[in-house]
Amino acid sequence: MAYKALDHITSSDISALGLPSEVAESIYENLTQIVRNYGSATPESWQRISKHLLNPDLPFSLHQMLYYGCYQDFGPDPPAWLPDPESANLTNVGQLLESRGKEFLDSRYKDPLSSFSDFQEFSVSNPEVYWKTVLDELCISFSVPPQCILTEDPSADSPLSHPGGQWLPGAYVNPAKNCLCLNGKRTLDDIMVIWRDEGDEELPINKMTLKELRTEVWLVAHALETLGLERGSAIAIDMPMDVNSVVIYLAIVLAGYVVVSIADSFAASEISTRIMLSKAKAIFTQDFIVRGDKRIPLYRRVVDAQSPTAVVIPSRRSNISIKLRDGDILWHNFLEKVKDFKEAEYIAVERPVEAFTNILFSSGTTGEPKAIPWTLATPLKAAADGWCHMDIRKGDIVAWPTNLGWMMGPWLLYASLLNGASMALYNGSPLGSGFAKFVQDAEVTMLGVIPSIVRAWKATNCTDNCDWSSIRCFGSTGEASNADEYLWLMGRAHYKPVIEYCGGTEIGGGFVSGSLLQAQSLAAFSTPAMGCSLFILGDDGIPIPPDVPGMGELALGPLIFGASSTLLNADHYNVYFKGMPVWNGKVLRRHGDVFERTSRGYYHAHGRADDTMNLGGIKVSSVEIERICNAVDENVLETAAIGVPPVGGGPERLVIAVVFKDSNDSSSDLNKLKMAFNLAVQKKLNPLFKVSHVVSVASLPRTATNKVMRRVLRQQLAEIDQNSKL
Repeated sequence: MAYKALDHITSSDISALGLPSEVAESIYENLTQIVRNYGSATPESWQRISKHLLNPDLPFSLHQMLYYGCYQDFGPDPPAWLPDPESANLTNVGQLLESRGKEFLDSRYKDPLSSFSDFQEFSVSNPEVYWKTVLDELCISFSVPPQCILTEDPSADSPLSHPGGQWLPGAYVNPAKNCLCLNGKRTLDDIMVIWRDEGDEELPINKMTLKELRTEVWLVAHALETLGLERGSAIAIDMPMDVNSVVIYLAIVLAGYVVVSIADSFAASEISTRIMLSKAKAIFTQDFIVRGDKRIPLYRRVVDAQSPTAVVIPSRRSNISIKLRDGDILWHNFLEKVKDFKEAEYIAVERPVEAFTNILFSSGTTGEPKAIPWTLATPLKAAADGWCHMDIRKGDIVAWPTNLGWMMGPWLLYASLLNGASMALYNGSPLGSGFAKFVQDAEVTMLGVIPSIVRAWKATNCTDNCDWSSIRCFGSTGEASNADEYLWLMGRAHYKPVIEYCGGTEIGGGFVSGSLLQAQSLAAFSTPAMGCSLFILGDDGIPIPPDVPGMGELALGPLIFGASSTLLNADHYNVYFKGMPVWNGKVLRRHGDVFERTSRGYYHAHGRADDTMNLGGIKVSSVEIERICNAVDENVLETAAIGVPPVGGGPERLVIAVVFKDSNDSSSDLNKLKMAFNLAVQKKLNPLFKVSHVVSVASLPRTATNKVMRRVLRQQLAEIDQNSKL
């Protein structure tokens, strides 16, 4: 809708939004003063309005009126948040630049705000200096220090496996030990984990100190020895992300084993696939997941997946006893084996930095998920991103609704604990008022979100009456965000910034992000991540010149600290490097998203360039969904699964294009078919996925080699959506 410029807004316009006349008049007078001092269409005006005029109790329609009124003629990327010099200087990066900026940048250094972009370029051109500095800031301890930070010479026996070089060669490290050790970032009495179970909203928050966390992790690590597994064996976790799963995760890593991350929403077939690909020798799971009055039988799925030995944790709210398979063991009995070791320190197993520590999964385009190993360097990348881009530090309380089955689960663990912050976990649905109150009661300072969660909060007003003033910033990842929804989100916390963050499981963090040292625009990224270089490929496949606006497939510079160098079930070089252009003597790394760089230097994501879509923050291939939908109805000849972003931006919606065997069936009940597709996809693939629309087409567009052109379909369906027919 059209909004008036700030200098044309009247007191009557404000009162028309449902405010009492005296309140409207007061707001109008303050607005008039701001416009008089700073202009009617400047970032400075919006900064004053957002800080001093607006608050969460005022109607969101007023927030919209003032924001869009201020920026109606501004053009792309209007800043929704501006950093101030004093606060910027107190950030992790600000303090580092204040003390060493001239050392890094020579005469180019001015101050943290104006020199941040130069420092980002420095992090790319001087990886030895940058990463040594950050690892020192994180107080990372190596049992054997690295020979250097980076060697760009590929190994003679595997010339294609490390096109970007090898990081921290010769180093031995244990990231779990680093999470638990005493250093300048923590004491034994510091709170490391804060949590609450759904339904306990009126009870005090649960807290665990570093001393208590170490004791719990050590005991589980001792118990792991009783399983008789070889060091380096893979052990799966298929649980909600709660305090137990965090303890188990740290214990597996501390004891020198490899975590296999499985999301607790997966069906038995998906669990089975991940166990098979990772060759997991044991699995930790829960009897039931309790959500309100529902009990989801998690252990039953694990059994149906024909998993190896399972250690089963009874959920606190479950009063149902379950019968275990032969060889499986209850959590209490598992720990009882090592009761004599309670409070006995477990000596961490230090391993080479290139050893695996976590196997995660990301959908490809073949129907089988890519099995992506994280090395022992990858957790350090996650922590470094949190240190730089989200400014996580000692005393912070970090919450991000996620699961250990997705990369943001391990990311949250390491970005919190390695930075000396507390990790806040809510064992329940993040969509309701219970989670919103948890954020308030835990006094969360950094709240991570995915856009679909924000949409649910906004639609239900479940954050009303919650005080989120403790939040210093939001983080957002997983999906394309919507500007209007994120304006609403910022307003819930008195206009704290949203740090957009985009990366991948194979990177262990982000390649493009925001920063508290730069102006932040809604639904936009302000900078390549530290240590990363971005390239937007033109139609000819060659990178467009740096700093030139344009849109195309995104490619990454190959020197990415902590990024994957192998896949368990595919050729890593073929997946990420084969056929990519060479830039300054280095082959670029394929990513697969379409990105736009704007005239103001911001970046916008425009979805996948290949046949993978993003549903609820989960990447999934079209082929996986189509294989299920094709078998739903015998009258269906073929289907195409397309992720279509809504008008105005935001998370992709799943649309199924159907070709019927008999063209006369095109008038079939598509709503009934949609229900059948939903049932099949949620049962066989993921219960979180939802088919938004089903459309009938005469045929699918194909290439000369008979490949389905899903990008063409996506464009056609998006155009239909623009005309409100979808």
